[in-house]
Amino acid sequence: MSQKKLVVISLDSLGFRDLDELWDLVPNISRVINRGTWVKRVRGIFPTLTYPSHTSIITGQYPAVHGIVNNTKLQPRRLSPDWYWYRKDVKAMPLYDVAHQAGLTTAAFLWPVTAGSQIDYNLAEIFPNRIWTNQVLVSLKASSPYFLIQMNHRYGKLRHGIKQPWLDDFITACAVDTLENKRPDLTLIHLVDMDSMRHRYGVRSPQAKEALQHLDGRVARIIAATKQAGTFDQTNFVLLGDHYQINVSKMIHLNMLFAHHGWLSPLAGKTTYRDNWQVTAKTCDGETYVYTRGNVNLGQLKQLIAGVEGVEHIYDGAEAVKLGADPRCTFLIEAKPGYYFTDEVNRPAIVEDVDPATLGTHDRYHGVHGYGPSQPNYFTTAVFAGPDVKTGATVAGAHLVDEGPTFARLLGLHYPAPTAGQPIDGIFRK
Repeated sequence: MSQKKLVVISLDSLGFRDLDELWDLVPNISRVINRGTWVKRVRGIFPTLTYPSHTSIITGQYPAVHGIVNNTKLQPRRLSPDWYWYRKDVKAMPLYDVAHQAGLTTAAFLWPVTAGSQIDYNLAEIFPNRIWTNQVLVSLKASSPYFLIQMNHRYGKLRHGIKQPWLDDFITACAVDTLENKRPDLTLIHLVDMDSMRHRYGVRSPQAKEALQHLDGRVARIIAATKQAGTFDQTNFVLLGDHYQINVSKMIHLNMLFAHHGWLSPLAGKTTYRDNWQVTAKTCDGETYVYTRGNVNLGQLKQLIAGVEGVEHIYDGAEAVKLGADPRCTFLIEAKPGYYFTDEVNRPAIVEDVDPATLGTHDRYHGVHGYGPSQPNYFTTAVFAGPDVKTGATVAGAHLVDEGPTFARLLGLHYPAPTAGQPIDGIFRK
């Protein structure tokens, strides 16, 4: 019997509500649902950010175990800190490594935290944030170099840097080419158009709905590529989201509060601060970590944070670990819906309205994620279809960490160590 193949398409920021309420916008995804199993409400992780979420999906573990606790690293002096781009930062076994060790071929297209990995055909998600480098150089270092050059030569004209929707057009073309010509056993595809539009214009904006329609068309092209390759009948497909989003209008700059109390030192004329902090906030957008060092009165600190407008909940370090978040944090702070956190100092106030004229610039959003997964109506979702999946079925709910173990079973693979997640039994043909 030939090896079953798996194609995973991550539609960044896809929520349960999108498929439940906007069915008419996604005829191609609807057809996949009808011939497969829809896992309706998928509960995310703490925090519901793209890089921690995708790493939890592919390892079956929570951030406290796999180590990708945020999108970006704590680098107070940098306005644009480094992201967790590289595979070496992942402390748990990703499924693409399990597949590689089993002799399967792997491909990934902008799948987060895969830079420098052993994926056979890899276009890593990375961008230049140093003045002395550029997109070509950082991508070559992070990706499969010859494969990247080949894809850029064929389809580079489709893209305009990392702007959407052109980046998703480029990624879709590369994925289609690879599925038709390389026929990998495991393919991971990350499409970001709708997430970008939601950040800029809002969760249910016309631009976000248009992006959802674009994604529906891209799903159809990717599935069609397996038919062209003659692999469709042996391929299981997964369409999933990593988190949902919530509309916001106010920012909370906790580091200004800490600066007022002498716990950190702002850099003159900048929104960044020095490395010699005693207390610092590190944003996850809808949540923020708070880290401390030295002799800080934690009771006083907690009381000060609790008094800030827009703060909904304060988890202490032990609670954060139970939730699967960063074990090094002193507190994990949740914002009320409508608010989000930045790391900035030297702003007009600790809590500030988002100026609509600034939307689309650094850290200025109309919609964000990063909240805890317990926010109301904040579920993501997943759709499975293929030869090993039930037809016309639904599963009421699952956890994000259940997805990787489910993928592993579909490929006949086993993680080398127990995972936090378990296979979603309700999707499988008996």
